[in-house]
Amino acid sequence: MTNHQTPRIASVHRTTGETDVHVTINLDGTGICKVSTGIPFLDHMLHQIASHGLFDLDIQAKGDWEIDDHHTNEDVGITLGQALFQALGNKKGIVRFGNFLAPLDEALVQVALDFSGRPHLSYGLEIPTQRVGTYDTQLVREFFVALVNHSQMTLHIRQLDGINSHHIIEATFKAFARAMRIAVEIDPRRGSTIPSSKGML
Repeated sequence: MTNHQTPRIASVHRTTGETDVHVTINLDGTGICKVSTGIPFLDHMLHQIASHGLFDLDIQAKGDWEIDDHHTNEDVGITLGQALFQALGNKKGIVRFGNFLAPLDEALVQVALDFSGRPHLSYGLEIPTQRVGTYDTQLVREFFVALVNHSQMTLHIRQLDGINSHHIIEATFKAFARAMRIAVEIDPRRGSTIPSSKGML
């Protein structure tokens, strides 16, 4: 754990007519991951966030899978974003910015992010196939749109190389996890001040 007096943990339960999602995140964890969304490929990607970000994640979701994966995928992104926003609190002492370049075989993806309080997604993936297994690859963007809007981060995703859809997406989630890990770390020189010249985020 970092030099925090209290753990940065948040739990959110979000229920709609389409989904029921529980998310708990510990920003100062060790990568423990308990995830069941009913979407196997999304579960695999959420494991990347926990493992490479060293966040403890517990995500349990039920959705209208008989229609398709869209609602569950999006609502997991929304709820994870809300939990992340709550866990960060007033953002005192954090590094705030994160940047990581992740290779996965032939794929190379860069992620840069800022916990700015201003939601923005710049999405530069070119995924060559419509599906990876049963997962619709259009849902990658929808997941990040939802997460960005509800965590209030600025997120830039750039694909520098890659021809295999699975590799491109997994490199993205690994880079995202590592960039987030950098950004939420406590800067020992920052102390308990907010990392902004404005004095607030």
